[in-house]
Amino acid sequence: MTRTLAQHSQLPSGTTADPAHPAPSEVRTRARDWAEIQERMLVPLYEAVYERLEVRAGTRVLGLGCGSGLALLLATARGARVTGVEADRERLALARERLLAEDGRGGAPRRPDGTGGGTLLPADRMADAVTGPDRTGYDLITAFQPIGSVAGDAKGLDPALRTAIPLAGHGTPVVLAGWGPPERCATDAVLRVAGRLADRLRKGARRPAHRDDLEDVAARAGLKPDGSGRVACPFGYADQESAVRGLLSTGVFDGAIRATDQRQVEKEIGEALHPHLRRDGTVWMPNVFRYLIARTP
Repeated sequence: MTRTLAQHSQLPSGTTADPAHPAPSEVRTRARDWAEIQERMLVPLYEAVYERLEVRAGTRVLGLGCGSGLALLLATARGARVTGVEADRERLALARERLLAEDGRGGAPRRPDGTGGGTLLPADRMADAVTGPDRTGYDLITAFQPIGSVAGDAKGLDPALRTAIPLAGHGTPVVLAGWGPPERCATDAVLRVAGRLADRLRKGARRPAHRDDLEDVAARAGLKPDGSGRVACPFGYADQESAVRGLLSTGVFDGAIRATDQRQVEKEIGEALHPHLRRDGTVWMPNVFRYLIARTP
């Protein structure tokens, strides 16, 4: 890269970067990088799940960790009515930009035929995620943020699922997503940078995704597995700088930044990307993701 991201986003004179408490501008930049660079990499996963579960006009979808709303946007394009829940306020704001209704209240717009539409909520208001006054429940719950990138990341789903499951009826499908086998994920070698650097804090170590990760989450939530699938989700970037920005936006490298500093993390990510640089300067990393369909009790 001709310049690091730290150089790309200069701090005001006299200030220093605090990895544990990034500046608001840095948080906003990270969220924008997720929305503009990284989130689209998972579109094949979203579409495969929606196709398999026949998401269509009238389907009521609850998206946990909805990010900046791309998966919800694809669901509304099929006519689904969506509710998105997201803990990151900056990502949630970007989701509202994508899905904002004409009335300005933060709901997803309906299609001309009257289908679609929905609501976006911060994670601490998930209890408000009801489908209407009849509280008839959701037809599908999704947790598309892949687990298995750092040790312990699967446990973060537990409280969200405990709150979400009562909002759905018996036998409602809940979709969990995770990284596929390391040998089929070119990005695995890059993600190992996060674990190696974060080891300096003795936490967040990277380890290969295990096939049972998704089943373990389902079991803890009292869900019954009912099928799974694998989807090719290649990560493609316009250049090396875009790749670094996109990967940093995932949050996987936050522990590594706390253990070292952002310049060091950017440098080592860049070095790990070298095998995936093509002659035209683009970056291409084939990956396989796995999803599990489980049913509510």
